[in-house]
Amino acid sequence: MDRADKGPLVIGIGNPWRGDDGIGHAVVDALEGTPGLATAKSHGEPAELMELWQGHEPVILVDAIVTGAAPGTLHRLDAREPLPRGARYSSHGIGLAEAVELARSLGELPDHLIVHGIEPARLEDGADLSPAVLDVLDQTIRRIGRDLAASTTKAG
Repeated sequence: MDRADKGPLVIGIGNPWRGDDGIGHAVVDALEGTPGLATAKSHGEPAELMELWQGHEPVILVDAIVTGAAPGTLHRLDAREPLPRGARYSSHGIGLAEAVELARSLGELPDHLIVHGIEPARLEDGADLSPAVLDVLDQTIRRIGRDLAASTTKAG
């Protein structure tokens, strides 16, 4: 099976019951039903992520990313390149960075793997998405759309 047989995929990573950690799931909810686009939700466990993205091209991951920037700051990383050091690429103990590095070491990274990270304001149990994160939801979706359009242009 060709790696791209399943088409583009957006995976929302996080826990919707922990405030802004739910941003990945909120983005996927907004994109669900988009023609030609597969979506999935994950808590970020590396083996699960690698299984979800198997056979999809391109793959876009969306997660809360803690770097110390202002809440609502958008980050875009090409995960085919080594991830910069010094930031937690998930708001979870294990997840996104570990999955990417494990897949890289196993030769299982998709050819096009982009991470859209949103700097969280709050990660408390039972909290809703913060206003700072809600304010960038539409912008994140537009950025994902541009990435998907660019990958389609390159593939065509």
